[in-house]
Amino acid sequence: MKRNNSQYDYGLLGIIILFMVISCISIYSAQTSLPYSSNFALRQFIWYIIAFSLTAVIYYFDTEQIKRLSFPAYVFGILLLVILFLSPSTIAPEIKGIKAWFSTPLGSLQPSEFMKVFLIMFLAKLSVDHNRKFIHRTLYTDSLLIGKIVLGTMIPLVLILLQPDAGTGMVILTIMIGIIFCSGVSWKILSLLSGWAVLSLGILTYIYLYQPDLLLVFLDQYQVNRIHSWLNPFMYSSNIGYQLTQSIFAIGSGMTEGKGFLNGVVDVPEAHSDFIFTTIGEEYGFIGASIVVVLYFLLLMQVKTITMKNKNEYEALIGVGVIAMFTFHIFENIGMVIGLVPITGIPLPLLSYGGSSLLSSLFALTIILNISAKSKSYMFHKG
Repeated sequence: MKRNNSQYDYGLLGIIILFMVISCISIYSAQTSLPYSSNFALRQFIWYIIAFSLTAVIYYFDTEQIKRLSFPAYVFGILLLVILFLSPSTIAPEIKGIKAWFSTPLGSLQPSEFMKVFLIMFLAKLSVDHNRKFIHRTLYTDSLLIGKIVLGTMIPLVLILLQPDAGTGMVILTIMIGIIFCSGVSWKILSLLSGWAVLSLGILTYIYLYQPDLLLVFLDQYQVNRIHSWLNPFMYSSNIGYQLTQSIFAIGSGMTEGKGFLNGVVDVPEAHSDFIFTTIGEEYGFIGASIVVVLYFLLLMQVKTITMKNKNEYEALIGVGVIAMFTFHIFENIGMVIGLVPITGIPLPLLSYGGSSLLSSLFALTIILNISAKSKSYMFHKG
């Protein structure tokens, strides 16, 4: 198998470069109001260069090699999470009560970000291998496949929740659900699972409204407070709801056309990272925010087109996992800064400041670019 550069998807690469430009400009603007001396825009650009350099190596692995490496990568990701959990605070310090990062000379690295991509690779391989073994599908074989996928997901999920990092945990669950729904499982089982999900959501809503103390059984007080500040941010605007109310003010004040570059005046904590969309909304208004959303839509459409065109099951499931991961990140991040969903601390892919998130996102997209440039060459091929 070799690459045909004429099939390389320059459209997807162009979208990624546009996100790099938007990210660095937005972070440069956001950092002017931050109580830090660091040049986050420059550091983000350096992270982009590092990410492009590392992922360029990944590009030269073909799909079959990536498939063979999926299980070792999955095990490596699990080992990183275990080491993180066991490491002392000098190596893995707690930040805001969460132990999710290794401290390195280059900055903080978050293993769970890479685990997401490793999980996509592994679950895709697991599903393909199962479907090849059980050609004649039954409720038993489909249930067995779901059991394998759930088990493979639960191991990293538990380690991530122990950090505790509920936001990344939800991303992991979204990836799992996406793979299950596109793995060829019977619609009867999918209907049952969907019903169970709706019932669970109903139970959680009931608990919050009528038995709120029960939430502390599986959530800590900080996470419960985030739910309170989400549902009634202006009541808590002086403390736990401050970040959300400021975010709403910033985006709302941008109106249609925005205030212009470097003209943002609303103070939004962490505007350079998880709340970067507030800077875009305030300085470029509804038009600028809409352009970003459209770019994300085009990105997801390119991933879908690339992974479906070769009729390869493994590549298609990789695409499903990447789309599930990006879609949840985009919806959750933009939703939380406008008050649509609770704040979870999930970054906006390719835009928020952060080396781990950026490396993870470009790692996933490099696999997609790898697929786009793949072509088979046979000895007696005509044409």
